[in-house]
Amino acid sequence: MEKETDYDLIVVGGGHAGVEASSAGARLGLRVLLCTLNKRMIGNMPCNPHIGGSAKGVVVREIDALGGIMGIAADHHPLQIKMLNTGKGPGVQCLRSQQDKAGYPAFVQSMLEATPNLDIKECEVVDLLHDEKAIHGVVLSDGSTISCKAVVITTGTYMNGRIISGRDIHDGGPDGEKASLGLSESLARMGIDIFRLKTGTPPRLKASTIDFSKGEIQLGSDDKLAFSYSTTKFTPLSKQLPCYLIYTTPLTHKIIKDHISDSAIFDGTIKGVGPRYCPAIESKIVRFADKPRHQLFLEPEYEHGESIYLQGFSSGMPHEVQDQMVHSLPGLEHCEILKYAYQIEYDAIRPLQFDATLRVKSYEGLYGAGQICGTSGYEEAAGLGLMAGINAARWIKGEAPFILKRNESYIGVMIDDLVTKGTDEPYRLLSSRAEYRLLLRHDNADLRLTEYGHMLGLISDERYAAFKKKYQDIDAVIDILKNTIIADKAALNEYFKELGVEPSDRGFRGLEILKRPHFEYRRIRKMMPELASYDLDDESILALETKVKYEGYIQKEELEAERLNREEAIVLPEGLDYLHMDGLRLEARQKLDSIRPRTIAQASRISGVNPADVSLLLLTLRKEKLL
Repeated sequence: MEKETDYDLIVVGGGHAGVEASSAGARLGLRVLLCTLNKRMIGNMPCNPHIGGSAKGVVVREIDALGGIMGIAADHHPLQIKMLNTGKGPGVQCLRSQQDKAGYPAFVQSMLEATPNLDIKECEVVDLLHDEKAIHGVVLSDGSTISCKAVVITTGTYMNGRIISGRDIHDGGPDGEKASLGLSESLARMGIDIFRLKTGTPPRLKASTIDFSKGEIQLGSDDKLAFSYSTTKFTPLSKQLPCYLIYTTPLTHKIIKDHISDSAIFDGTIKGVGPRYCPAIESKIVRFADKPRHQLFLEPEYEHGESIYLQGFSSGMPHEVQDQMVHSLPGLEHCEILKYAYQIEYDAIRPLQFDATLRVKSYEGLYGAGQICGTSGYEEAAGLGLMAGINAARWIKGEAPFILKRNESYIGVMIDDLVTKGTDEPYRLLSSRAEYRLLLRHDNADLRLTEYGHMLGLISDERYAAFKKKYQDIDAVIDILKNTIIADKAALNEYFKELGVEPSDRGFRGLEILKRPHFEYRRIRKMMPELASYDLDDESILALETKVKYEGYIQKEELEAERLNREEAIVLPEGLDYLHMDGLRLEARQKLDSIRPRTIAQASRISGVNPADVSLLLLTLRKEKLL
């Protein structure tokens, strides 16, 4: 008989990864304990309090379609929300919202507190209970132990965290919190390879001391925009706060160049590798020496508060140099700095040690999510946390693992990149990382993933029924457009004239017109009484128009994805002796032995394994009748 444990699942860390992992585990029926250093910091946003952006906004939609909670929390009361890249194709359009740094975590905490099966405990995990192959619980800093069947580690930037501003260096976590000490050394003793990363955050400024008239105002949108498909209340533009665009000046650049040797980034103090796509301002000045100026944004952190986030001005300079740098910027000549910029170094687990379920390969029941896996960003962390929580729950229940393919989601792309290619720097999701980004759109995350969310048990029957009706209505509308000639020819010709198209006497089917650039469903609907009974909302219209207008491109990517899926279906036998496989190059043998790919497709994506290696691998396995 299996020994009873204190909990089924313990989640270590209350950031965005820990929130999703603990919420999912509890809602899937597990007894879950969330261990956090400070309950008030659960769901905290220590850097920019915004959700979404390029690729990341789509990830939040995917989290929501699978049954996660980030999208719901982000929609609760955004300070500003807008759609990015509206002038470009649907494959790169995404939402971005500015959040209230106090309101967002408070709402997340209220959601967790209302979740059955979930306990929250303020404590510090310093070690794991384990044998040679499996995890059995955690050890706390007071020496007590808590037993469990699985652990998800989501320590963010806290593990052996070190705060650095110039020569001011001390142990600590973000936002003045204490570091997590001891757990990193415990993992290393277990044979887990730890490496050092770093990130940074810019100064916070007092709003009443800023001359905003010297910046370019950046407003949100008055459209009905939301991350969650379940959201029905939207924040109008009148209730949103503006952001402002400013630029660095020649004086800013001179100050930075004159003090470059004072920066902890350049004086050898910082050992960890930082995010390439979010560098400190002094790194930008050095790396792009020919660029006369750099964009910066003034963004509110609170609805009712003075703190302004200086986006793009992360730094490792001493405080006295930061004073000069900030005061050299337009509108900030006399501003008060509420909090100085700093860099933070922290420990993470090299991601090639995880499998596609986010389990550490060398230990049953040990999972990781978020920045401990080598990622950066709230959205990446939340996506990994949700997947780790789901897979830990399924493993505990003896169910099959849940793995998303690269053509199904950005989350699938991210996990595959991490566990197949690894990373030496904080990994950031970008739309360019996805081969099939026209399939992984903002508008169709529900179509791609809601079936999974419902199957897993995280999407309710009510929400699933609404999802099914949405796409039944879209299909019905497309069928009418495809088979019905527009009756109101006068209105259609007037529409033609508005868009610079020659009027015509011939009849046009609705679909034929909607496929044309710049023609919109809402206008066409008014000309077709057959569509009157279908009252599609904005979300449905976006999905409809994208499907119709980009049909050819979408079908082309779907064919490519089918080829990938055929290769993903060729599962490699476990326990293959790659190191002694005749004909394989030494590098390919070592990489295949280290990563242990699940499928031929994954093997082909490993850096150092070329197409000839994959062909020889297939030939060998077929010859030995292993496939």
